Amino acid sequence: MLDETMKKAPRPQNQTSVFVKRKRTFTIVFVSVFALFTVSAVVTNYDVIKGFESIPQSIVWIAKNFVPNAQAWEKLPKILEKLIETALLSIAVTVCAAVCAFFFSLLGTRTTKVNPWISRLVRIVAAFFRNVPDVVWAILLLFSFGQNILTGFFALFFATFGMLTRTFIETIDEVSSSCVEALHATGATPLQTVFQGIIPSSVPEIISWVMYMIETNIRSSTLIGILTATGIGALFDLYYKRMDYSAASLVVILTVILVIVIEIISNQIRKVIM
Repeated sequence: MLDETMKKAPRPQNQTSVFVKRKRTFTIVFVSVFALFTVSAVVTNYDVIKGFESIPQSIVWIAKNFVPNAQAWEKLPKILEKLIETALLSIAVTVCAAVCAFFFSLLGTRTTKVNPWISRLVRIVAAFFRNVPDVVWAILLLFSFGQNILTGFFALFFATFGMLTRTFIETIDEVSSSCVEALHATGATPLQTVFQGIIPSSVPEIISWVMYMIETNIRSSTLIGILTATGIGALFDLYYKRMDYSAASLVVILTVILVIVIEIISNQIRKVIM
């Protein structure tokens, strides 16, 4: 009897209103997304049914063409050379950007107690560089530097610099507050505070973010290489335009393997330092 009474008991007014608002919000979002999808499909002449029907055919085509054959394996030394070049470029870009971003972030963090206007300016600059994608940077820099490795380097550097500056500011603000306050209380200079307080307490998070950006830049450098005609991206673009799909598939497979290996190594390093 008690259970039946509880089931028949009316919901509280507040709970009912919250439920109605959530249901209304979900309905509005669903209808908006569906309307946006319908308009986009009409504008781009996208046939949904034909798209789903072509999935089995695409799988069969990939199975036939994107399988490395004997001729593709003969190009393995050249592919590995470009792959190593891309990996080294990504590492060099990330390390350079990390060093610049760390010292730049010291001006934007509240921990070092720099002028508020300078701190705000640093955050604005970091947000600008972070929000412009590396591909857009590559397109803009093509007009100045042309298709070469320097264009790819700067494109990755600017995007990485903005991302790491923002993350380093947040890391320093969160991790170093207690030890920095203790150093300030003992009369430590700003330089002593940085090297004896901020760096030791922030270095695990900083290294973790640097390793993450190396992984990201290896993936990004493949796409940027297509634009700048350098690295493994240029080699993939060359094979694909020649319709040498077997060699192009070998490039894709080795790139995926490289990213996985770098991720495994970075995870092991994170376990050691954290």
